[in-house]
Amino acid sequence: MAERLKGQVALVTGAASGIGAATARAMAAEGACVVLADIDAVNGMRLAGELEGASFIRTDVSVEAQVAAAVAHAVERYGHLDCMVNNAGLVGAFGSILETPAQAWHATLAVLLDSVFYGIKHAGRTMVARKRGCILSVASTAGVIGGLGPHAYTTAKHGVIGLTRSAASELAAHGVRVNAVAPGTTVTNMIVQGRGSLDAALDAAARSSPLGTPLMPEEIAAALVYLASDDARHVTAHTLVVDAGVTVAGGAGSGQFHSRAAGFMGAMPSASRED
Repeated sequence: MAERLKGQVALVTGAASGIGAATARAMAAEGACVVLADIDAVNGMRLAGELEGASFIRTDVSVEAQVAAAVAHAVERYGHLDCMVNNAGLVGAFGSILETPAQAWHATLAVLLDSVFYGIKHAGRTMVARKRGCILSVASTAGVIGGLGPHAYTTAKHGVIGLTRSAASELAAHGVRVNAVAPGTTVTNMIVQGRGSLDAALDAAARSSPLGTPLMPEEIAAALVYLASDDARHVTAHTLVVDAGVTVAGGAGSGQFHSRAAGFMGAMPSASRED
């Protein structure tokens, strides 16, 4: 075990499944004490019980008071907070922009974008007081190139990247780094359910990328661990794209990868969790 995060305390939202669960495991393996925050108490508590020194707090990230409570829980239990990972999410509003209800639009942004603002705000306060810390948010290739996701989702992920840059510009003077990771389509349980089997999900994910390789949650977690570690101590205001080449192909004008990726996302149920 490298223990790059030994002695650190990390709070991960959406930690009960998918990328969030993989990140919680990876950070614990690197020596961090991890607070798992999720609306799914059953799976969140189960995972917390598997990780040494971990704890769980039920959190609806669309409610600012609950995000603030999760940060307070971390500080009260462990004495400080070193890393905040804003990961919780869902696909949300789906379909034509001409038919999207305003309520569905706002509910999607509440989970995908407002929650990131709450996480940066409340984790940032405790980190500024200590003159150190790292805030990470999970964006998406849909936040880098338009057309890779539903409208509300794409808007929110662009917002996450913009907020990462603007928050980093303020908090750098206080010793706090702010970065994001933009995953391509990642084979989580939600994707497997949407495709009907693991093999089908792996095949679809591989076909959606120029490299022909499916992205797994553990690979996104590895990027987040890097950004949380001292290996990235000079990195801030950065969005690390981990997408098997989808956005590069798009930049080169290969629209086939846009349509493949959009089609892959389009198969996912609109109310499913992304984290």
